[in-house]
Order: sequence, then C-alpha cells, then structure tokens
Amino acid sequence: MNQARPEQTKPSSWSSWDEWLSSPPGQYVLKWQQAQFDHIVSDIFGYHALQIGLPQLQGLKENRMPLQMILRAPHDRPHEQHAATWQTISGLPDKLPFANQSIDLVLLPHVLEFTDDPHSVLREVNRILMPEGRVVISGFNPASLWGLRQYCSHLIGQPYLPREGQFIDLLRIKDWLKLLDFSVDRGRFGCYRLPLRSEAGMSKMGFLEKAGDRWWPVLGSVFMVSAIKRVSTLTMVGRIDLGKPAKNAQLNPVSNLQGHPRSSGMEKLESTE
Repeated sequence: MNQARPEQTKPSSWSSWDEWLSSPPGQYVLKWQQAQFDHIVSDIFGYHALQIGLPQLQGLKENRMPLQMILRAPHDRPHEQHAATWQTISGLPDKLPFANQSIDLVLLPHVLEFTDDPHSVLREVNRILMPEGRVVISGFNPASLWGLRQYCSHLIGQPYLPREGQFIDLLRIKDWLKLLDFSVDRGRFGCYRLPLRSEAGMSKMGFLEKAGDRWWPVLGSVFMVSAIKRVSTLTMVGRIDLGKPAKNAQLNPVSNLQGHPRSSGMEKLESTE
C-alpha cells in the first residue's frame, strides 16, 4: 500500500519581501514612493548620490548628480534589473564602503526595517555624508490600518506585510536623527487604502487617498522623511590677547604738580570780604 505523500506547502508570497513587492499592494507602495522620491531629489544638488537597497525603485531617476550608485541590501533580489547609469556597489548598510564625508545624498527605502541595528545604519550614513548632505528615509507606519492589520496577524495567522520587517515609528526615527545632529526639513505620509490583497479591491479604494491626505494624514501606511546633516563650525576672527590689561596712568591735579594747593573761587570771595 502506497503511503500518501505529504503535500508540499508553498512558501507564502506575503512572507517574502521581494515577492510582496510584486503583489498589488506592493506595486501600489512602489508607485507612491517613486513619485515622492522624484519630487524630493529633483532639487538636491551635488556630485555623489547613493541608494541603499530596493533596486525595484529608481529613487535617483530625477536627480542630476553625475555619479549615482546603488548598494544592494542583503534582503534584495540578487539579479534585479536597474538603470544602466547606476554604479552597483557591494557592501552592507551598517558597514558602508565609502570614505568619511564623501556622499551628498543617501536614500534609505525600507532599509531600517530589515536590519538588525537600524541606529548603526544611520551612524554610517552620518559618517559618509558631506556637511549639509541629505538623507531620505521611507518605511511603513505602525500607527496605520496596515500596521494594525499586521499586529493582528498574530491572531489571524497570515501577516499582511512581510513578517521579516521590524517596522519603526516615525517619531523614533526623528529622535535618532536628532541625536546625530540631523535637521528634519520635510516629511509626508501616504497610502491610505485599506489593507486588501486583490488589485480590483485596491483600485476601488482610490477615493481614500485625497480624504486621508486631508483628514487623517498621520495615519498613512507609508511615511517618507528627509533630513539634512548639520555641522557646527567655529570661525576665528582675530588674535585673542589673554594678557592682563594695562593700567591707565593716574592723572594728578595741577595744584599738586606746582607744589601748593590751588585756591578755589569761593576762597577768593571770602578773602575779599
């Protein structure tokens, strides 16, 4: 008697970050982020721009810097096609192979969520950025309908977003940036549609975009924040004399110099009387 073979369970497409990006909600997120990156990087100038991870997104497409690079993150697909003008760099986000203060712009699309030490990644970005350089970060918002759906996956069973991600609150990221002397200059929330999985269901929720952007903007499922690296410098304007100030010469009355006191006008009046 032949024993029945156990059915081979296919890996869930929602547990893989790369396959999730190919799903309808993943394409919806990529489209929104592409528009936001295009708008932010279009007016940032310099010479060297770097995107870390997510090669499915061409975040530097509208930027004019002559050298554009991409560093593949460990969770990226190994053979993903990207723009031919980009230079592909091998390395790790927490050990970037660049010199100190050598990059003008760094993009971090969903990088902090898939690393063991996100604060270490920000320190590396702070190290390689030029003074007044800019970093642009995107990620999922835990305080949203998508975040609530992901949190309830422990009860429902199947997560909506990739289980490997550790989604970080935007306020915490702002605190980390402040500790590293970054100044947040702009930010935006987006993707207000319900956490559905079908393309037809996602398309029917299009009216929620304008409503959410107006009435509950902080509940967007995805956030994007831009920050500038501030470096304080001291400028010497001249030589500082630390010696003791010279004492002023004491002026003596003329009467003392002549050897006898000078009589006042009141004494003369009394003598005439």
